[in-house]
Amino acid sequence: MSMPGILYIVPTPVGNLNDMTFRAVEVLKSADLILAEDTRTSGVLLHHFDIHGKLQSHHKFNEHQTVGLIRDRILSGQNVALISDAGTPGISDPGFLLVRTCAEEGIEVQTLPGATACIPAIVSSGLPCDRFCFEGFLPVKKGRQTLLKSLALESRTMVFYESPYRLVKTLDHFCEYFGSERRCSVAREISKVHEEHKRGTLEEVSAWYKEHPPKGEIVIVVAGNPEP
Repeated sequence: MSMPGILYIVPTPVGNLNDMTFRAVEVLKSADLILAEDTRTSGVLLHHFDIHGKLQSHHKFNEHQTVGLIRDRILSGQNVALISDAGTPGISDPGFLLVRTCAEEGIEVQTLPGATACIPAIVSSGLPCDRFCFEGFLPVKKGRQTLLKSLALESRTMVFYESPYRLVKTLDHFCEYFGSERRCSVAREISKVHEEHKRGTLEEVSAWYKEHPPKGEIVIVVAGNPEP
């Protein structure tokens, strides 16, 4: 019986393609199968680095159907690499279900260090980053109010992902639940040509983006409650 393969979790650049690591390129070139969130987006990345591996779609709409087949391929001895459109798979991207399935089977999972949007955003914010909590995307409707109420007492710096179309609405919700004078930083287009960081109170930053509608990928960093 053949030895099981390895599942590699491979971060991809969130902006500048030069953020790709040498090891990430090596792993993708040697993998028997590359799982991609969007094969068109990943196809551009793979072409840039002259990678011609077998590309297969793996996203939140099909992962429940495909995870068993992928597990079986790894158990048969194939090495599989998982990438997302940008950043580290599993962080607000598909990946958790496959990693959990492989871990339960005793399959080796190697996660390569690399690009993610949340760490540069919090380090650049000027807010305390020795302790923080990552909240990812807030619920759009159901559960949003309850979560914001609970986070109002959070003493650690908080990190959120948000769509540019919902940024102002979310900042106004933060003003309502956290207080308009709470400090924040909005990072936009990290590692891209038009990278931008807007810092100030929630009220100030919300007012800025009402006058300057944002585009691109957004990370919001909010100071914790100084008096939890």
